[in-house]
Amino acid sequence: MTMTITGEWLIASETRAVFAALSASGAVPRFVGGCVRDALIGRMVRDIDIAVDIPPEQTVSALESAGLRAIPTGLDHGTITAVSGKRSYEITSLRQDRETDGRHAKVEFTTDWQLDASRRDFTINALYAEGDGTVVDILGMGLGDLNARRVQFIGSASARIQEDYLRILRLFRFHAWYGEGDMEPDALVACAGLAGGLAGLSRERIGAEMIKLLAAPHPEVAVDMMAQTGVLSKALPFAEGIPPMAALVAAEGRIGVSAEAIRRLALVTGETDVVTVGRALRLSNEQMKALRQRSPLGYDIDDAASARRAGYERGEMAARDLLLIQSARTGEPINTRHVSMVTDGAASKFPVAARDLMALGMEPGPEIGQTLDRIEKEWIESDFTLDRATLLSGIQGRKSA
Repeated sequence: MTMTITGEWLIASETRAVFAALSASGAVPRFVGGCVRDALIGRMVRDIDIAVDIPPEQTVSALESAGLRAIPTGLDHGTITAVSGKRSYEITSLRQDRETDGRHAKVEFTTDWQLDASRRDFTINALYAEGDGTVVDILGMGLGDLNARRVQFIGSASARIQEDYLRILRLFRFHAWYGEGDMEPDALVACAGLAGGLAGLSRERIGAEMIKLLAAPHPEVAVDMMAQTGVLSKALPFAEGIPPMAALVAAEGRIGVSAEAIRRLALVTGETDVVTVGRALRLSNEQMKALRQRSPLGYDIDDAASARRAGYERGEMAARDLLLIQSARTGEPINTRHVSMVTDGAASKFPVAARDLMALGMEPGPEIGQTLDRIEKEWIESDFTLDRATLLSGIQGRKSA
């Protein structure tokens, strides 16, 4: 049965312009990979990749002849970024890998679609589609595996991994996003035996894959298998044991929050210093800040007062995430009342400012900061009940004494 994909992106004038430019040069362009895969299962298509049976230099010429911008983003590997209107398209020439060292490949361009499909990692990544949306499953396995929510290597799992060790992490990431049920046993055996190859990859590549994996709606099977095969400890040397990811995902579902990679990473990394994690995964400053907010509190959130305190100290979202992580680690159901108290605490405002202390005669300097810290601690310990007048009267009393 012929399968077709549809979508606004497929029929958009910008897309049609790119296909027309390539076809006018004598090329056969086809959509490939993620856009085909996601369209088939009804997910939003974000990136549009196109495969073409001409060399990259000819791709550039065809685009520019049609008045489209061509950016040589990966010329050595045959990749050109085409800009049409406000959309961009990654166009890659058909190729086969001539030499690989586990990280990089020397490629040779071809016009053979079978060769291009065969050098890809997973069967669900070797799905193409014509300009009209007709799906082309050259290997004859991609559609069946996608429908079965099965992620498997093309050919020998060991051979595919040794071409690029990042494929170990990609296997788990793809299962988290596209797989269901158990992972393929032969792939897991290959990953376990070759996990040492991850040491040769850059931390940026490992970090990017881990963040993508942890952002999946259901990464629990993938994370569990990563731990059992030893892949997790190779990718994240500070990870200990098997993180209770299934418990965290279940807790997220109970209070209706969406998947969030940094929350899941905080569960996996536990008490590991945030700087250590950030350097190991080359996290951005924004990601580092978010992870720091989700580092252990030093106390349990076990009553309304501690929930309000957590909300005030870490902010609503981070404190809620800490509640979820605590629930996952202890196995205790999350207390929805504590979630509400976190919100209350996050909305609390410390009623005293530096100007109040100066009005009492304090000179600007370290003493004001120290005093504010002290009375803020008293205010928190009172469960935010001490008002401004009471806090300031305590300062006046000490000054009089």
